[in-house]
This record gives sequence, C-alpha cells and structure tokens, in this order.
Amino acid sequence: MPPTPNHPPWPINGDPRVEALVTEVIGRVADKWTMLILDLLAEQGEMRFTRIGREVRGISQKMLTQTLRQMERDGLVVRTVHPVIPPRVEYRLTDLGVSLGEAFCSVWHWAAANLERIDAARAAFDAAKVEAVRS
Repeated sequence: MPPTPNHPPWPINGDPRVEALVTEVIGRVADKWTMLILDLLAEQGEMRFTRIGREVRGISQKMLTQTLRQMERDGLVVRTVHPVIPPRVEYRLTDLGVSLGEAFCSVWHWAAANLERIDAARAAFDAAKVEAVRS
C-alpha cells in the first residue's frame, strides 16, 4: 500500500525485535482487561487492587492479578505495597503506560467516528447472508 498523508509507509526490513514487540503489544491491548485497566488508571490515577477489581466489571480476582502482573512486567504499571495490616497494594500507570494509552486512544476515536458505518456494513452483510440462504 503506498503511503498517503494520513498513513505513513509501513517499515520494511525493520528490526525483528521491534516486529516481535509490536506483535506482543497488539496482543496485550487486544486483551480487553488490559485496555479496561489502562483506561481506568488513566482516568482515576493510583488505585488499590480491590478498587480496580470492583470497577472493572466481570473480571475475576485471578484474571485481575494475572493482568496486573503482566502490565507490571511490561513496565506499564508500578505496584506499590504499603507495609500496613492488612497489606495495601496500589497500582498506577508509568509514563510508558500513559503513552500506550494515548497511542490506542485513537482506536476509540476511530470507533466513535465510524460506529454508524460499521453497523451499516454489518447489517448489509447479514442481510446478504440471509438472502443467500433463502435463495
């Protein structure tokens, strides 16, 4: 695909480590829990583990733990354990996490701008499938 003013050319013969990282990051942000937690921490700032679990509807404690550990490993969040009884654990986005959120914020803008077009395309596709079955 040739470059356009709104779409720069894709890197060719780039560093394979960058390609691997892009694949990993896309996989991570395609995970709904990571994106929901990223969005929540961006809006609310530092939050306790239990509050994140309450705010992210439908996430199990196990999945919350796994997702936050992976986000911490990737450098997206910082985990702070306060030495009190019971232990208080809080998470906040790192600069890296904030920048990832900003980069993928455009997906939300794109979805909002194109919602009706996507709905129309899906309806047309589904109607054509139904018509094909009737024929």
